[in-house]
Amino acid sequence: MYPSRFEYLAPTSVEEVIAALGEREGAKVMAGGQSLIPVLKLRVASVDTVVDINRVAGLDGIEEADGGLRIGALVRHVEAERSPLLTKRYGLLGATARLVADPLVRNRGTICGSLAHADPQGDWGSAMLAARGSVVVRGPNGERTIAVDELSLGPFMTTLQPDELITEVRVPDPGPRTGGAYLKLERKVGDFATAAVAVQVTMDNGSVGQVGIGLTGVGATNVRATAAEDALRGSEPTDEAIAGAARLAAEAAEPQSDNRGTADYKRNVVRVYCERGLRTAISAARAGEE
Repeated sequence: MYPSRFEYLAPTSVEEVIAALGEREGAKVMAGGQSLIPVLKLRVASVDTVVDINRVAGLDGIEEADGGLRIGALVRHVEAERSPLLTKRYGLLGATARLVADPLVRNRGTICGSLAHADPQGDWGSAMLAARGSVVVRGPNGERTIAVDELSLGPFMTTLQPDELITEVRVPDPGPRTGGAYLKLERKVGDFATAAVAVQVTMDNGSVGQVGIGLTGVGATNVRATAAEDALRGSEPTDEAIAGAARLAAEAAEPQSDNRGTADYKRNVVRVYCERGLRTAISAARAGEE
C-alpha cells in the first residue's frame, strides 16, 4: 500500500523544526523512519506533514560530557552498537543496541526516535529505565529535561508536546564498577520481544550500590521493576538475594496472553532473564572492582 498524501519538509536547524511542528497541526518528526514509514504505508495512521530532521547539524554525536553520556537524536542503533563508549560502564546500552530488530532497521533507526515512539515492546525504553536515562527536549518555550520514567504515558503516547523535539538522551555515569545486560526472547531475529529484561548494577565494596531493572513487552509501557531494585540495593548479591529480586521483577510484569505465549509464561521468562541478567551484570561489575 501507499501512504496518504502528505507534505514533506527538510529543515536544517532545530529552530526550523520546532517552527514547522508548531505551525502545522498533525506534523510528525522523521529521523530514521523505521516506525513512522511502515505506519504510513499500512495506513494505520496518516499525517499532514513529515518533518525530516536528517539535515539538522549537531544531532549525530555520542560523547561523554557533563558527568555522563550524551546521545544525539540522529544517532543510529548501529552506531551505538559499534561505539567503543558503549562498553564497560555503559555496557547495557551496547548490549541493547545489538538486539534491536534486524540489521536493516539498526542501520537507519535512531535511539531517540525509538523513545519518542513509545512502543512498550521497544528495547531502548527498558534499557534507559535501567540506566536512569533522561531526554532533552526543545520546544518554543525553550529546553527541558524529562526522565525516561516520566516520558511514556501508554502505548505510543508520551508527555512530549506536539511542537517539541527530543534533541538527545542523557545517561548518568554510574561509575567504573558497573555491569549491564539485556536479555531478549524473540521468535526470530528482528521480531518484537516476547519478553525482555534490561539490568544495570553498580557495586560498592562488595554490595550492590545501585541497580536498575527495566522490562520490555510485559506492560502498557516499559516497566521499571522498582520493588526488585529496592530489595537488591545495598545487599550482598547472594544467590538468594538475586533469586528474590528476580521473583519481584516477575511480579512487576503485567503481560497479556497472545500468540507469543501466556501471561504466566512471560512472567516466568522475566524471572529467569532477570536472574541471568543480574548475574551477568554483577560479574562484570565485580571485574571492574579488581
